[in-house]
Formats: sequence, C-alpha cells, structure tokens
Amino acid sequence: MTRVLSALVLLPVVIGTIWFLGGTGTFVLAVTAAVLAFSEYRMIARALGADVPAVTGGALVILVCYAMWITDRASDTVGFEGHLILTPNVVYLVLMAALIVVGATAISRGRPAPSVLSDAAATVFAGVYLGLPLGALAATRGDNGAGFPRGLIWDATDGRLILLLLMAVIVVSDSAQYYTGRAFGRRPLAPTISPKKTVEGAVGGVVFGTLAMSLGGHFLFESPIWILVLVGAAISLLGIVGDLFESLLKRSAGVKDSSNLIPGHGGVLDRIDSWLFAAPVYYVFVRFIA
Repeated sequence: MTRVLSALVLLPVVIGTIWFLGGTGTFVLAVTAAVLAFSEYRMIARALGADVPAVTGGALVILVCYAMWITDRASDTVGFEGHLILTPNVVYLVLMAALIVVGATAISRGRPAPSVLSDAAATVFAGVYLGLPLGALAATRGDNGAGFPRGLIWDATDGRLILLLLMAVIVVSDSAQYYTGRAFGRRPLAPTISPKKTVEGAVGGVVFGTLAMSLGGHFLFESPIWILVLVGAAISLLGIVGDLFESLLKRSAGVKDSSNLIPGHGGVLDRIDSWLFAAPVYYVFVRFIA
C-alpha cells in the first residue's frame, strides 16, 4: 500500500511538471532528481571506497545536466541565407573542465593514496551517469526555440508527448517484466546481481515495451515502423541494463536501497535507474533520426 500511495503522489507531480511547467520546469525537475540521486550515489561510492567531493561532484552533475538541456537550442542570431545559428553542444567543455578540476583537487591534497584514481573516476563518472541522461530528458521535452525533432507529426516546439511516451514505454516495460516474470519466470537473468529477475520477465518487458513504443510512436513520429520497433527494443533492453547496473553498484556496496527517501520505493536512484541508460538512446532518436 505504501508503494502505491507513493506512486500516486509522484506520478501527478512528474506528469504535471512535464505538461504544464514547460521546458524550464522540466529542467528544474531533472536537476532536482539529479542532485538527490547524486547524494545517494556518493553514499554508494563511499561504501565502495571512493570519495566523491560533494561540491565538485554536485556542480559537475548540475553543469552537465544544464549543458545537455541547452544543446542545439536555436539562438536569435540569423546566419548565412537566413538560417538560424544553433548554440553548440558544450557538454565536452564541462567534462574537460571537470578533468582539470578533479585532477587539480587530487594534487592539492598533497599526498599519494591508493584511492586517487577511484576517487577521480567516480567523481567524473557522476556527471556522465546522472547529469548527461537527465539533461537529455529535459532537452527532449524541449522549449520554445528548440531545434528538433524534424519528423514530428505534432508541433515541433511541444515535446510533452514525446517525453511522456518514453515514460510510458519504461513503465510498461518494467510492469511487464514484473508480471511476466511472476507468471512464467523460471530461469534467472542475473542471479548474483538481482536474483528476482528472470529471462522470461526480461523478454516480456522487451516485447511489451517495444509494442508501446511502436503504437505510441506511430502517432507522434513519421519514422517507419521498423525504426520504432528497434528504438522500442533498445529502450526496453537498456532500461533492464540500467536497472541491473544500479543493482550491481548496490550489491557491491552491500546496501539494499540507495536511500529511504521514497516510502516503498527506496531512493531516487532506485526510481530512475532504468531512465539513465534508456534516455540517451531516445534523445539520439528524437534529435537525429525521427
């Protein structure tokens, strides 16, 4: 019951933000989720022997998220033959700056230590693991002036349905994994990482997630059905990979949940783990293929 009540509170907040508060509201929601997930990530990293600085790592996650959100946003400058000039992707600038700051921070400690490499790697990885996919989600929602997608049947400046479609695909896939696994599950998928997941459940999640993407995408995109099938299968599969990766981190750290922030669901990282691997692929599809 606690799990259901938490979902009944969270879903309207997420859907309402995406639908009514525009691209900026969606970005604020993404950054909030990124910061909360980062605090849980730090706890897991600490349990694994890596020290991720709160200020440096947190700033990196926020900046990468912001850089992804503003990427390819049409500016007010008109270039050659009247074409709009697009703001370049600055994610690489943020990551290069992060390498310099993290390296300089390690040097400033003034002493060699066995954990130097793991600390630096875990800090930079936080930006890639959390900031990049959540920023991609906010960019997919778009805002007035967004330069994509090209193949939308709907208004290209309104990404509400595009982002909600991804949400629907992941929810359908996760639910199908659970119920298919309970009904038909026999063979464990990754017994040492997540004992309750089964091959049959994973197959059910991919099948139903692909169907959801194919049906929903038919009304939103002009892409042929075979592309929608491939994207749906990729999203569903990567959602499973993202879930298993976070489970691997937690099991390696000896913790059950990333936190107890959401009653019945664990932490924020537990709720968005599937999104973190699926979102970049969906972003690439919407940005370059659709």
